[in-house]
Amino acid sequence: MSSPTVSVVNTRKTQSEWKLAELAEEAGVSPRTVRYYVQRGLLPAPPFKGPDTVYGEEHLIRLKAIRVLQARFLPLDAIQAELLRLTPDELRKLAESDPTPTPPTYGPATPADPQIVAPAPPVRRPNGASNYQRWELAPGLELHVSDSAEAKTRALAERVRALIEEFQDKEKP
Repeated sequence: MSSPTVSVVNTRKTQSEWKLAELAEEAGVSPRTVRYYVQRGLLPAPPFKGPDTVYGEEHLIRLKAIRVLQARFLPLDAIQAELLRLTPDELRKLAESDPTPTPPTYGPATPADPQIVAPAPPVRRPNGASNYQRWELAPGLELHVSDSAEAKTRALAERVRALIEEFQDKEKP
């Protein structure tokens, strides 16, 4: 008498829905961060089902993509614009890419990206020293601007300085 054949079938289903805490853990963020991203419009709101609210695969992909873009030192406003620009396939590819932080690089401006401006090399004096202005923006925060900096760079430094002063004025009682 032959024994019946037993076939083992892998019934493991890939997860496509998560509760808030599960999604946050899977993406490596806090539940509070997920809620904040929904509020900011970086993530779509989940369908509301009370205690049964679930988040889908799109939420996980977007969270992973946000993490990658943050590792590239993009602010949330730029991340939001990037998420809107990407197709679903590009978004998935970004989410699966390496999230290891990489410092930004600066090179000559190109017609495609006029915002990136190469810093001007400081003019060296014969003894090798450059003159810098030192601005204390706030306790523990300084900005050093070379005397040889281009006008655009100096204007940017002035804007940063003015923004911090404006912020400090708002904080005063």
